[in-house]
Amino acid sequence: MATKSHVVIFELVLSILATATIGGIVGGSQPIENPNDPAVVEIAKFAVAEHNKKAKAALEFVKVVKGEILAVVGTHYKLVISAKDTNATRNYEAVVYERPWDKVLKLISFK
Repeated sequence: MATKSHVVIFELVLSILATATIGGIVGGSQPIENPNDPAVVEIAKFAVAEHNKKAKAALEFVKVVKGEILAVVGTHYKLVISAKDTNATRNYEAVVYERPWDKVLKLISFK
């Protein structure tokens, strides 16, 4: 039983530390100041690649237009991504969940 409580406390501490590194408040949404930040671009490219796998699509990442982060146990990235299809470039909204301490990166939605 003590081990489970230690794990919960450890996850809480990691969550707070992860939040501190991105300058947010747990449960509070913050705009992404630099959409060209390499970490944000990497997450956006992941979102496009995952969408392509799931939808059997062929979108090409162009850029991150804007976004916001929501710090919870991990981080939710809500991004507006510009991506090119065969005929046109459109904006898509993607939500990606990240928990870097245990290497979790998951596409929640892409539309």
